[in-house]
Amino acid sequence: MNKIGFIGVGNMGNPMARNLLEAGFPVVVHDLRLEAAKNLLEKGAKWAESPEIVASQTDTIITMLPNPAAVESVVLGEKGILKSFSPGSIWIDCTTNSPTLCQEIAQKVISAGIKVLEAPVTNAVDGAERGELIFFAGGELEVFEQAKPILEPMAEKIFYAGDLGTGNITKLITNMLWFINACAIGEGLVLGAKAGIPLTNLAEMIKSSAGSSWVAHHDISSIFAGHYDPSFTIKLCVKDLRLIDELAQKSNVPLMMGNQARNIFHAAQAKYGQDQGEMSVVRLLEDMVGISLQTDQNDGN
Repeated sequence: MNKIGFIGVGNMGNPMARNLLEAGFPVVVHDLRLEAAKNLLEKGAKWAESPEIVASQTDTIITMLPNPAAVESVVLGEKGILKSFSPGSIWIDCTTNSPTLCQEIAQKVISAGIKVLEAPVTNAVDGAERGELIFFAGGELEVFEQAKPILEPMAEKIFYAGDLGTGNITKLITNMLWFINACAIGEGLVLGAKAGIPLTNLAEMIKSSAGSSWVAHHDISSIFAGHYDPSFTIKLCVKDLRLIDELAQKSNVPLMMGNQARNIFHAAQAKYGQDQGEMSVVRLLEDMVGISLQTDQNDGN
């Protein structure tokens, strides 16, 4: 059985690593914060003080990191995995990354004789908790087939997108649609609330209609609760929207809706702070109109 190194055990990475442990894999973990790994250590994971040490003790490393710069540091830095990772080992990056940077880093890793698979994920923190993530994998098909049994304990579905870069391109496309829907759902709910439609009833009708979306099913409850889903922050949305914009410019594709969503997320971040929940874009509209969508305060009144 593969010895798994898992680097980045935050909101998403922690339950992913836990699912690997529960599937019987030996796991070595590293994070900037030791306390983030406490529950994993209690379940039998081993702690490593640096990515380099993780690489010296494992044959497969999974990274789940907040941004492309963190990936570059963990892989190529002074104490990065490339310092001690053995040829023939596998690096699986689950970070939502820049497709260009992903390919640049991957080529340096491949040159050292290490196999690379990008495998960014969707289905949110609760999907990670349940072991029901959706993976978008990019890389050589042979590496994908070799890595697939490692991904399975964490996954509901595992898609092979194609060559390196295509996994992150797919993830950025899906995130763009997610963020556009996040902005749009608030407009629909506010319009309905102003018309006097009970919000819980309106939500069910939306979810049963042509206007339904993953956001409608997953995120309306966080709006009604008033916490706007802090498990995924505005900061991460803005980061992904920047990567989406870079991809669109490189591809010479105008993003009329995507750019509008980017402007709304930037405005929400400026008003509420980068660590607030992703659905704070709806709060922005609530404040503009002077209405609350919290169901304990407003159910159509």
